Amino acid sequence: MLLLLAQWLAQDVRAFNVFGYITLRTVLAAMTALIISFMAGPPLIRWLAAKKIGQAVRRDGPQTHLVKSGTPTMGGALVLIAISVTTVLWGDLSNRYVWVVLIVTMGFGGIGWYDDWQKVVNRDPRGLASRWKYFWQSALGLLVALYLGLSASDPAQLQLIVPFFKTVAYPLGIVGFIVLSYLVVVGTSNAVNLTDGLDGLAIMPAVMIAAALAIFAYVAGNSVYARYLFLPYVPGAGELAIFLGAMAGAGLGFLWFNAYPAEVFMGDVGALALGAALGTVAIIVRQEIVLAIMGGVFVAETLSVAAQVIYYKITGGRRIFRMAPLHHHFELGGWKETQVVVRFWIITIMLVLIGLSSLKLR
Repeated sequence: MLLLLAQWLAQDVRAFNVFGYITLRTVLAAMTALIISFMAGPPLIRWLAAKKIGQAVRRDGPQTHLVKSGTPTMGGALVLIAISVTTVLWGDLSNRYVWVVLIVTMGFGGIGWYDDWQKVVNRDPRGLASRWKYFWQSALGLLVALYLGLSASDPAQLQLIVPFFKTVAYPLGIVGFIVLSYLVVVGTSNAVNLTDGLDGLAIMPAVMIAAALAIFAYVAGNSVYARYLFLPYVPGAGELAIFLGAMAGAGLGFLWFNAYPAEVFMGDVGALALGAALGTVAIIVRQEIVLAIMGGVFVAETLSVAAQVIYYKITGGRRIFRMAPLHHHFELGGWKETQVVVRFWIITIMLVLIGLSSLKLR
């Protein structure tokens, strides 16, 4: 019924010749994805609970997390369903960038799904072996990097844009572009996954960054605005605003069920997919550095894990943080889970505003 209503509304919008308005379709996409999440969330959570697809909690982690054991997981599938259905309804399916981002999102979601399924359904604590997980992430990341690099129609699309400066950009060439794009896609995917350790911690920053990137996509796809704001013009990139609007709406709908105390967890199926999607969009609109700024929480969480592991090996067992990723360090330091989450949200809001300010401060 919901899909029929959305399809009818999309046809009605086309009939009034306003389907070309990206801004309108972005808003409608966000609303559609939000409604789908609200309506599909409860039955999905009940199904996950009935199948005993529950989260396993680390015994060496914060003791307050032990009560979360058995909470339904793999709820990220809800986000992916809402995003894909909404994008098909409101997006321009003749646009190649829409398909690139959808394929990347579903591909990384498939990797996460298999990993989660092995862990919680087949009771294999290893899940998908790390080497194979990284192999498939790398294969998808390299494929999208090759496609975007080889199909670039303008040398400006192969430059690394430095924000806050009008004319500072470094030509990467095909090889440099492919390497950077691969690192951004795979790195962002894993960064979001590492951050997804507390109720609502990863999904809300992802929503805020998606909303901000929608503005960058709209500008990059408009020749007048791109020229005025000294950004590379990427024909067709504006259509990604619909996908990002769907991501924001689906994420907010998921947060309704994932807010503390969470009724469902996202799992790798959602975290890996959302991170890869954000990374891919940032590459297309040439805003990799801005993504790193706005996703500063994701970056800090990833660096905390890397630093902890390296320092532990070098010193023979000593640690920098009480526990990594970084959110656990603050928990063990006395912050309540909700304090960590809300404070990280506040930091993300500040970083997103800094990233958005780069549009004009050039």
